[in-house]
Amino acid sequence: MTAAVRYELIKECTRTSARAGILHTPHGSFETPIFMPVGTQATVKTMTPEEVRELGAGIILSNTYHLYLRPGSDLVREAGGLHKFMNWSHGILTDSGGFQVFSLGPLRKITEEGVRFKSHIDGSEHFFTPEKSIQIQMDLGADIIMAFDECPPYPAEREYAQKSLEMTIRWAKRCRAAHTRKDQALFAITQGGMYADLRKESAARLVELDFPGYGIGGLSVGEPKPLMYEMLDATVPELPKNKARYLMGVGSPDCLWEGVERGVDMFDCVLPTRVARNGLAFTSHGKVVIRNAEHARDFERLDPECSCYTCRHYSRAYLRHLYKAEEILAYRLLTIHNLHMLLNLMRNIRQSILEDRFYEAKKAFFDKYGEERG
Repeated sequence: MTAAVRYELIKECTRTSARAGILHTPHGSFETPIFMPVGTQATVKTMTPEEVRELGAGIILSNTYHLYLRPGSDLVREAGGLHKFMNWSHGILTDSGGFQVFSLGPLRKITEEGVRFKSHIDGSEHFFTPEKSIQIQMDLGADIIMAFDECPPYPAEREYAQKSLEMTIRWAKRCRAAHTRKDQALFAITQGGMYADLRKESAARLVELDFPGYGIGGLSVGEPKPLMYEMLDATVPELPKNKARYLMGVGSPDCLWEGVERGVDMFDCVLPTRVARNGLAFTSHGKVVIRNAEHARDFERLDPECSCYTCRHYSRAYLRHLYKAEEILAYRLLTIHNLHMLLNLMRNIRQSILEDRFYEAKKAFFDKYGEERG
C-alpha cells in the first residue's frame, strides 16, 4: 500500500547536512525545506486562505487543542474535514495538543493515562489521552498528524527528562495503535530535554518503531539558542534520511538557517504573525519595529529588497500611522510581509542547496541581516 505521505530526497549539500526534498501528501506535494504558517484556529490570523497560498505556502498548521475546544472536532468532521471547513485545498498538519496542554502549567495534571486540564476559555475540565488526541486529529482530517507527547519544561532535571522520554515513547505506541485513517500520516515526536544522550536515545527508539516522519519537540521553550542547536546536532543524525524531519515551534530567520544546516526539512511558528500584530517586521537588513518614532516620516518601503504586496505599495510612515491608529490593516500588511519574507527565505535557501552554495548564501544573508547566530 502506498504511504499517505512520502518524503523524496532531491539534493544534499556537500559541506553541511542541509538538504532539499519534496514531501508528497494527499493534498499535493511541496518542496522542502519549508516554513509552515500557523493557522491555530483554522485560520492564519488576518489572512484569507487564498492570500496564504499566493505567498507560496504549500502546507499550514492547525491546532488540535484549540479546535477541540472551539468549535469542536465533531463539527469539523461534519463539515467534511478541516480542508473543506476552512477552504484550504493544500497540505495541513495538526499538532497533537501536547505542547498547548504543557503550556497550561497549573491548569493541567499529567498521569500515565493522559492529561487532565482546564480550558483556558471557560475553565471547564477535560481529559486528553493519546487515543483521544488521535481521534480528534482523525476527525479534523489533516494530511499529517502528530503523536501525543509529554513536553518537559526548561530547565528540567535529568530524571524528569528521562521519565518524560519514556512516557512519550509509550504514548507514541498507543497513538499508532489508535490511528486507523489510511489517508493520513502519523509523525512521532522526539524528546529528551536538554540532554544530548537522551535526545539520541529518544530518536533511536522511535526510529525503531518506523513512523513515516519525525518531529523534534521540546525545543525553543526558553533555552539559549546554542543549546537548541546542540540538541539538534544530537538528534538529527539519528533520524532516517528517507523520512521528513520537522523542528516544531521554530521560525525566526536565524533559526531557520541553523535548522536547515543541520538537516531539518519542516518548520512552523506563530512568530511572524504574532510579532506583526506587535508592530515588528523581519526584513533583509534585520528587524524593524514599525511603531518606533524614527519611522514617522520615513517614506521609504519597509524592505527595499522585498517584492511583497506591502513593500510594493506602502511606506514605513504609512504603516506606522496605521499601527498607532490601531487599524486592522496594519496587522494585515505586516503579516503579509513577514510571511512573504520567511516563505521567500526558504525558497532561496532551497535554491542554494540545489546549487550547492548553502554556506555562501547563509554568510551573505547574515552579513546583511546583522543578527548574531548564537
